[in-house]
Amino acid sequence: MSTTPRTTAPAIRLDLVAGLIAATVVLPKAMAYATVAGLPVAAGLYTALVPLVIYALLGSSRVLSVTSTTTLAILVGSELALLVPDGNPERMLAAAATLTLLVGIMLVLAAVLRLGFIANFISTPVLTGFKTGIGLVIVLDQLPKLLGVHIHKQDFFHDVQALLQSVPQTSLLTLAVALATLALLLLMEKLWPHSPAPLVAVAGGIAATALLDLPALGVSVVGAIPQGLPALTLPDLDLVRQLIPGAVGIALMSFTESIAAARAFARDGDPYVNPNRELVATGAANAAGALLGAMPAGGGTSQTAVVRAAGAVSQRASLVTAAVALAVMLLLAPLLAKLPNATLAAVVIVYSVGLIQPGEFMAIRRIRRMEFRWALVACLGVLLFGTLQGIVIAIIVSLLALASQTANPRVSVLGRKPGTDILRPRSDEHPEDESFGDVLVLRPEGRIFFLNAQNLAEQLRAQVQEHQPRVLILDLSAVQDVEYSALQMLVEAEGKLAAQGIVYCLAGLNPGVLDAVRHTELAERLGRDRLLFNAQAAVAQYAGQPAQS
Repeated sequence: MSTTPRTTAPAIRLDLVAGLIAATVVLPKAMAYATVAGLPVAAGLYTALVPLVIYALLGSSRVLSVTSTTTLAILVGSELALLVPDGNPERMLAAAATLTLLVGIMLVLAAVLRLGFIANFISTPVLTGFKTGIGLVIVLDQLPKLLGVHIHKQDFFHDVQALLQSVPQTSLLTLAVALATLALLLLMEKLWPHSPAPLVAVAGGIAATALLDLPALGVSVVGAIPQGLPALTLPDLDLVRQLIPGAVGIALMSFTESIAAARAFARDGDPYVNPNRELVATGAANAAGALLGAMPAGGGTSQTAVVRAAGAVSQRASLVTAAVALAVMLLLAPLLAKLPNATLAAVVIVYSVGLIQPGEFMAIRRIRRMEFRWALVACLGVLLFGTLQGIVIAIIVSLLALASQTANPRVSVLGRKPGTDILRPRSDEHPEDESFGDVLVLRPEGRIFFLNAQNLAEQLRAQVQEHQPRVLILDLSAVQDVEYSALQMLVEAEGKLAAQGIVYCLAGLNPGVLDAVRHTELAERLGRDRLLFNAQAAVAQYAGQPAQS
């Protein structure tokens, strides 16, 4: 199947329709995410223009929609709140431009250094926990706007307490607007998935403001939005040093979300999603957007789902969406100024609550309890320490999980399936499997290196002590590599076993492992008789049972 995008009239029509449908979802959400970040809604429109166009020209995914996302918005908001605690509009815009430019530069630099593999640094369970924490933070951040109250924000649990205390001051009209918006969004999404529900909600909120004069009744609205093309926004170089740590976390999350969404919505026949090209494309999209008022951008899962569901076949759909964003800036800015903040908050909540996935937690728990604990730690890291620190905690947790798994290699006691030549780990599921008398066959798995060599030695010692074998056969067929420290452990094991009168042999060594062993004194000690082609041959030699064909 061809990997080039189709340019036939039906394909172009599909992209045109998909781009228009996507615009009805992407633009309201982009404006809502701008408010999450503490920026004017215009910044959301700019993010739905510049990054979309740049990525469409450079990216490797046919349908990835690169704009603002819930995760990026809350990360940006956290960083800007720390840097500009008084919310000064000019300093916020300068800080946002600087942050976005840094994110873009870091992504491009990562591409130059070929760091696309970093996308795999955060495991799926840890990412589930991190996103759940982010979702809870976003929902809590928007609830005061739904109630029409103000709270002094500190951290998640203090904010929950403050919100509960402020409930008696709720503006009933603001709450009514929010509930009406929520009901509309939920009903439309249920009856018409991937519908233009956000557009309908925004239009309804604007109409309510015009008909009822909501500001006069105490319902806050977005306020003036600049009309026309985005102005050139210069970064503040004095802020670079302060923003670098936050930019690193946002760049990592932008790339992680982008590559995950691009891979999730790729179809057979689509071009390969190249991680390093994605770094270049998203980096350039952010760098260009920074100079035109955009906030940090990345590939959004929900936006991309809409584009794919609408039938898009190429990035022409994103160019159409960007054209709609431009038309809104030039023609509809005065109308958007009348949008109630409660309506925007409702849009944010409906499209952020999907980040909270209790079902995914339960699925992880059913399969791997340890990964379930890592997911909980990542979630609590966000809630207790903040979103940017939560990224660091998520990465550390992922690396600790990896270290824990590699430091504890699995070592199986092998038996033989009756009537066959198949050796497999002994288990309660197969009590009929044959053992080999005083011959013990152990199979370690994975790479053996300094981190797990001592642990493996302890497991071997424990098995020898339990089974008291005459012969120990170490089946290394599932070991891809043996590092120097591990080789020394194998040499020492031979000496200790020999002192106990136990015959020690190795079987099933792959070429790399065999070559490494031959460069040690172990090969000379074992000789040809105890370096065997596979475990079956070793069993046949030492258990006195011929290998079956």
